[in-house]
Amino acid sequence: MVELKNVDVHYVDGAKGGVDALNDINIRVNDGEFVFIVGDSGAGKSTLLKLLTREIQPTGGRVFVNGYNLTKLRRRKLPYFRRSLGMIFQDFRLIPTLTVYENVAFVLRVIDKSKKYIRQRVPYVLDLVKLNDKAKAYPGQLSGGEQQRVAIARAFACDPKIIIADEPTGNIDPKLSYEIVELLQDINECGTTVIMVTHNHDLVKYFGGRIINLKEGSIAFDGYIEGE
Repeated sequence: MVELKNVDVHYVDGAKGGVDALNDINIRVNDGEFVFIVGDSGAGKSTLLKLLTREIQPTGGRVFVNGYNLTKLRRRKLPYFRRSLGMIFQDFRLIPTLTVYENVAFVLRVIDKSKKYIRQRVPYVLDLVKLNDKAKAYPGQLSGGEQQRVAIARAFACDPKIIIADEPTGNIDPKLSYEIVELLQDINECGTTVIMVTHNHDLVKYFGGRIINLKEGSIAFDGYIEGE
């Protein structure tokens, strides 16, 4: 569960005196939801994501994610909190010297999963994203869409409670964008909460669902629309 209560974020700017990035934000995302976050550049989307991953603290209000009160979270507990999240980025962030299999296995080794677990889990998530036949390939040998599917497999490998996708379709062919969202929907159907930030309004209109639209640091719309 994700909950933001009366959250403000104010950035100090010596020249301008300060910038209000978010103003009195109240959001609740229940377990198992799929939510699109949309908004123009500068609307506050990146700031919101940084709050959810505890990269920054709010100026005011409280942030709760996966049972953690992020406004009171001690530094030593931060790694444990972040293990409950899966992150997908616009620029993939794969390790170019590792194969597809090794890129996915790497995140499991970091959290000390057993070799047996890794041998079982990696083929499972690669099958989910339809890349078992690319397990021995390197990122440079893959298309942009395939690289993003590896990134999705890596994010899902640790069986996170929440996956946060930051513009996951931004660097791939527009036609493949729909496949990426469909993959995220498949993961969502497994019970994982998905929060996806995007500026692609065509995607949002096509799939529908819950939409949170940010405008100038405030919530302009939070509701459900029907897909096309």
